[in-house]
Amino acid sequence: MSKVESYYDGDAEREWRRLERHRTEFAVTMRALTEYLPDPPAKVLDIGGGPGRYAIALAGRGHRVTLLDLSANLLALARVKSAEAHVTLGGYVHGNALDLTAFERESFDAVLLMGPLYHLLTPGDRRRALRQAARVLRPGGLLFASFISLYAPFRDVAKFEPEWLVEHSDEAAKLLKSGSLPVPEGFTDAHFTHPSQIRPLIRGAGFSVLDLIGCEGVVSMIEEKVNEAIGEVWEAWVDLNYRLGKDPSVHGAAEHLLAVARKPRARKPAKGKK
Repeated sequence: MSKVESYYDGDAEREWRRLERHRTEFAVTMRALTEYLPDPPAKVLDIGGGPGRYAIALAGRGHRVTLLDLSANLLALARVKSAEAHVTLGGYVHGNALDLTAFERESFDAVLLMGPLYHLLTPGDRRRALRQAARVLRPGGLLFASFISLYAPFRDVAKFEPEWLVEHSDEAAKLLKSGSLPVPEGFTDAHFTHPSQIRPLIRGAGFSVLDLIGCEGVVSMIEEKVNEAIGEVWEAWVDLNYRLGKDPSVHGAAEHLLAVARKPRARKPAKGKK
């Protein structure tokens, strides 16, 4: 069992609760999915979707969603949560983002890759995951890929453990240089990405990038009061953070970045050629 699999198997409910604590991240991401996904029933593969927060929400809107995750315990929780929500997913697959050969080529309208890329420590594995996603996407299909910002761990320790910067100065220097940090306390192996690296990475896998969004907008690490809001106040903040999350000037100060990309459409053969 990998470190990442063991981490998520250890407390499945923790991952479900995470997006209750971070309502803005979930709401802004759902706005992006709503804006870019075709009308239901689109066929969606949610890779690394854990307990199914997004899969269940999209299925509730009429999309046909298959959930794949590395953690068997998260998949078991997803079955419970989908039943509670009275929705049916197309499958609960115990698998890996690096090997999607269980799925036919060009069989999905959209792929969510909102987790695996920040647990894959090598550039080769991140490129492979993107190529695997491209393989199962239909021409013109959409990719939604999440990253954790390079500066997110520094913002976290600034809020909760500022002495870390001095006590772990070598790790801090390594993190800034490589983006990777093995087994940070309270998390698992992770890679943190500078916003400027995202578009080249995705384009290198053959996609065109449509959008890049900071999922916390301008309230990253100061979201507590906003996340308690309801009604008109809550909706106003979701609207603002979705709009401002698209501003490149805030991307380095967001914790999660969501790239929206499209697989090229099939080219028509030139006249006179078959």
